[in-house]
Amino acid sequence: MNPKNPTNAMNPTNPELIRAQILFLVKEYHQAKFAPKSFDPDKDMVHCAGRVFDAEEIVNLVDASLDFYLTANRYAKRFEVEFADYLGLTKVLLVNSGSSANLVALTALTSPKLKDRRLKPGDEVITTACGFPTTLNPILQNQLVPVFVDVNLGDYTAIPERLADAIGPRTKAIMMAHTMGVPFHLDAVMNLVKKHNLWLIEDSCDALGSTYRDKLTGTYGHLSTFSFYPAHHITLGEGGCVATDDDDLASIACSIRDWGRDCYCAGGKSNTCGKRFSQQFGALPYGYDHKYVYSHIGYNLKVTDMQAAIGCAQILKLEQFIAKRKENFNKLNELNKPYEHSLILPKATENSDPSWFGYVVTVKDQAGFTRNDLTTFLEANRIETRNLFSGNLLCHPAYQNIPHRISGDLTNTNIIMNNTFFIGVYPGIDDKRLNHIRAVFDRFMAGERVL
Repeated sequence: MNPKNPTNAMNPTNPELIRAQILFLVKEYHQAKFAPKSFDPDKDMVHCAGRVFDAEEIVNLVDASLDFYLTANRYAKRFEVEFADYLGLTKVLLVNSGSSANLVALTALTSPKLKDRRLKPGDEVITTACGFPTTLNPILQNQLVPVFVDVNLGDYTAIPERLADAIGPRTKAIMMAHTMGVPFHLDAVMNLVKKHNLWLIEDSCDALGSTYRDKLTGTYGHLSTFSFYPAHHITLGEGGCVATDDDDLASIACSIRDWGRDCYCAGGKSNTCGKRFSQQFGALPYGYDHKYVYSHIGYNLKVTDMQAAIGCAQILKLEQFIAKRKENFNKLNELNKPYEHSLILPKATENSDPSWFGYVVTVKDQAGFTRNDLTTFLEANRIETRNLFSGNLLCHPAYQNIPHRISGDLTNTNIIMNNTFFIGVYPGIDDKRLNHIRAVFDRFMAGERVL
């Protein structure tokens, strides 16, 4: 058999040879189907985000599907280990989305197993109103009270002084995102966590690879979350994870992810604890099968092995993806420097090195044009734009009557709701696309508008 072309040695009785033949053809298919195409600025979109992949992701995906295990298996185990190694943490739990990761992480802190430290209904969690809703939703879903603080313009993270002012007698946790890849002020946050014995959940869904004082975001908190949606730094299609260095929290989070069960056996395994039929739980009869004992009100939020297989190829590209995001950000910053009189350009927080999710722009009140004027022009010229997520979540229909507290005001959050948007920096944006962005911005700033 020619190892470079196993299709010339067909053997219908040898499944491993057939697998090799299939995977060889998958590579051929990728080359034919996804061959690079030249960018045409008169026809093609400059997307704000997107998946970047080669043949290896598709090969892994098909390879996993040929096992037909369907739920989490060898690729999921491999990804969890490799991602934990990247973070320098002991435990990573794959889930089916970054939103589910937030739900699992926050719900874990309500576990009775945490005794006096568990979060209880009515306890307060400090967060921001300027963000993605699934950072806030788990707070509400667990009958906790969000306390909103305002954010800075430019870095779009919580104003440190506002965090200190927000703490009250029922404040028990902080759960915030490193918005658009920019680390929030972790010195200030960690001081408050230690001073007031607070829990910290870092929503790092936008910030994979960002660092604060040369330490990765997602490694400061008791728990952290990541998203692997196609718009994010690496993708599993749908997917996310919870990460921690705390074995007890990892065990609780695993239970929340896996139906709330007390048993921690891996899929297809039994009696890992060696006491499957010899324990007492709740009001169940003694010796009740441990595989069917439930210690939490949980969910089923696992991934399939096919998703994890994609991630195992993506994680090998992570460093080059991060480098490209930073490169694109710097180039966009240079092209917009002449327009600082009209635009607030994005910036990093002190002591941080962001792995940028997007290039965020706020139109100044005195600019002579509105955000919608600029985004309409960009979109008309095939440059995708997105508002900075929710703007102000409290203005959305779903959140207008939620229990909450605001510490201070939300002046900047409301400015963001009206004046802020972002464009892409993802690795699929090359110099031709950047040159198109430059030309379109220059035309707009010279006075051209959509009629």
